[in-house]
Amino acid sequence: MPASRHPPRGPRLAIRSEAMGSLWHPFSDMAVVERDGELVIARGEGAYVWDDQDNRYLDATAGLWFANVGHGRAELAEAAAAQMRKVAAYSTFGDYVTRPTVELAERLAGIAPMPGSKVFLTSGGSDSIDTAAKLARRYWVEAGHPEKTVIIGRQKAYHGMHYAGTAIGGIPGNVEGYGVLVPDTATVEWNSVDDLRATIERIGPGRVAAFFCEPVVGAGGVYPPPPDYLTGVRKVCLEHDVLFVADEVITGFGRIGGAWFASSKFGLEPDLVTCAKGLTSGYAPMGAVLVAPRVWEPFFGPAPGVWLRHGYTYSGHAMASAVALANLDIIEREGLLDEGSRLETTLVEKLTPLADLDPVVEVRCGTGALAAVQLADPPTAISFAKRLRSFGVATRAVGAGGIQVSPPLVMTDDQVGEITDAVAEALTT
Repeated sequence: MPASRHPPRGPRLAIRSEAMGSLWHPFSDMAVVERDGELVIARGEGAYVWDDQDNRYLDATAGLWFANVGHGRAELAEAAAAQMRKVAAYSTFGDYVTRPTVELAERLAGIAPMPGSKVFLTSGGSDSIDTAAKLARRYWVEAGHPEKTVIIGRQKAYHGMHYAGTAIGGIPGNVEGYGVLVPDTATVEWNSVDDLRATIERIGPGRVAAFFCEPVVGAGGVYPPPPDYLTGVRKVCLEHDVLFVADEVITGFGRIGGAWFASSKFGLEPDLVTCAKGLTSGYAPMGAVLVAPRVWEPFFGPAPGVWLRHGYTYSGHAMASAVALANLDIIEREGLLDEGSRLETTLVEKLTPLADLDPVVEVRCGTGALAAVQLADPPTAISFAKRLRSFGVATRAVGAGGIQVSPPLVMTDDQVGEITDAVAEALTT
């Protein structure tokens, strides 16, 4: 993509925010937004975004972990427009389908971590999680074990904000005030294979349907897996006949580095994989569930009569499917799986020295293009993330006091260095 001019160093002029209108922002203290105003992002190119006052920012969060191919890709806009001129969307219920939907399903099955996978298309990551949760329980009904209903998640985990995803998530603030959303759920320590084993044995393997696992904990603070953790929990699930669900909404499509999915990189062979975000790099809302043969076989005959009564209006949306196909082309053509590996190394090299600063407790990185700078004073993280805008960096707080650095896969090493310099300067001035 065309190179952008080098951003200015040091604090910039105060950024004017828009007065409030009618929008209710997700995950926001609206009293604060109303008081301080909104930051309107007007355009993007590569690893940069600009606000409507023409202030430029390095995008340290890839939008919301999704802009794997970067911003401003005319090729993806053209793919969307071309498909919309033919047919923008049509239902995929029953036997209806559009050509790009079929092509996308075949493409995803070809890169799935499990040979012979089927593909259930959704509108995004939260849809994919709820689809996987329902499918996990429904599978056991078809397998003759309807009593296997308990779904296990982990502390710190984020699995979207639909009912099932909220219920099995491990971020306390995300579940407060809603009551019991989904019965038969449990939570285990995020980093302990033994706790998963003990919990399954306490509940009874005959009652546990599935274990949901982010290969790298994302919104909960960016926590890479401890050594041998992923293979360990996969082994526990196999030993106790529990479905293993890999939540790759964040790690999929190159962000893990060196592979399409973390499940492939770590040899996990999950029963279900949920994905979204990098599937279209945010150019259209879309997600998917990749389903291993064991789980899909009871629903595919040969005798008719077994329905999965589940789906979404925009499952397999034609325009979104066309965009996803073009996005996958870019990832392959530009070698962005390898770029994810490059960024993994660069984030370690550039960010790790920040841990020597007094306001920083640790830097978490080393598994894919994912990192967080943990502040010693967690309540200041939100205001610090906003302050970084004055240094030309757009980012956000994650977990309990982390600052996210998970950039587009097209970000250069020098640009990562500029983010590091901005964080260091903001922390020490």
